[in-house]
Amino acid sequence: MLRTRRWCDPVEPDDGFRVLIARYRPRGVSQAEETWSGFMPQLGPSKALHAAAYGKGGAVPIDWDAYAARYLEEMREQSFWIHNLATLHARGETVTLLCSSACTDEARCHRSLLRGLIEAEAARLGEAQPDTRRGVVVRRGEGASAPASGTRPKPEPGRR
Repeated sequence: MLRTRRWCDPVEPDDGFRVLIARYRPRGVSQAEETWSGFMPQLGPSKALHAAAYGKGGAVPIDWDAYAARYLEEMREQSFWIHNLATLHARGETVTLLCSSACTDEARCHRSLLRGLIEAEAARLGEAQPDTRRGVVVRRGEGASAPASGTRPKPEPGRR
């Protein structure tokens, strides 16, 4: 399951892996008060996009369509992280994407855009067949194997 919430929302028992996907860590929140299991600032909007969204430096804030297009373009460079979250999601693990406490409209938040990217990648991964005997994933039609957990499979006896 893939969920989206704000970091300040109460922790639910079924939240699973709660990951903060904001560019900036919340101010004044001690480690003991953190409600997230992981922090991935690279999945938040860049500093420049964040500033453009809020109209910092006297600029007029950009609209949602421009923001969404720029964010999705930025996320092309973050495929590694998106793939890892999609792998968790595809395995049936719950991932909760957390954003800023000030972000009250999920439909106009990067977490909804990221959710779409993760779901698309998980659907693509759904076409992969896990081979649990060797810890690899075999994609249909490719005839090749890739590590399922980021580790190399052990060679079969007698092979290097």
